[in-house]
Amino acid sequence: MSNDADGTLPNVIAVTKYVTIERAQEAYEAGLRHFGENRLEGFLEKKAALPDDVTMHFIGSLQSRKVKDVINEIDYLHALDRKSLAKEINKRAEHEIKCFVQVNVSGEASKHGVSLDEVLPFIEMLEMYEHIRVIGLMTMAPYTDDEAYLKSIFKQLKHKRDEIQAQHLSHAPCTELSMGMSNDYALATEEGATFVRIGTRLVGKEE
Repeated sequence: MSNDADGTLPNVIAVTKYVTIERAQEAYEAGLRHFGENRLEGFLEKKAALPDDVTMHFIGSLQSRKVKDVINEIDYLHALDRKSLAKEINKRAEHEIKCFVQVNVSGEASKHGVSLDEVLPFIEMLEMYEHIRVIGLMTMAPYTDDEAYLKSIFKQLKHKRDEIQAQHLSHAPCTELSMGMSNDYALATEEGATFVRIGTRLVGKEE
């Protein structure tokens, strides 16, 4: 399972939202260093319990009112999807925050994210916020067994990433792709994912 973009494997984020602190610690002992949570309480608990050399990813939709409690504990935010959130992050952050802009490639009403045609203007707007650095794009693909459709979703995100990268925006190098979860990470990797978010297939589910 190599990343077709450059022949390297993507960074594997262990998504620990459904497992105990003990299971997260076991994952660390097994060699994992990237951990992802989508709930504020779980994020803070896991970060406090894990050694200092872990990289912590907040991968879920972040409510603006909770930004102050978590933003300076984050290494990466995977779900920047609206101006109000960007404004609050910029207000509360004490340093530059590495952000993925969440893109709703499939257009599903149930999913968060900006549409493909909104990505460039949204990212251009973010230049006004000095504490936000757009390092890449993130998407959540539909839950389906249709591999051709899934690959098309990932291809579209990669093409959009390449388009943004070609703009050479100082605040948005946009080199990364966060895509692929337990059911579709292999396909996402084939299409160039640089981060995959794997929960149940990697650490199980205890809750």
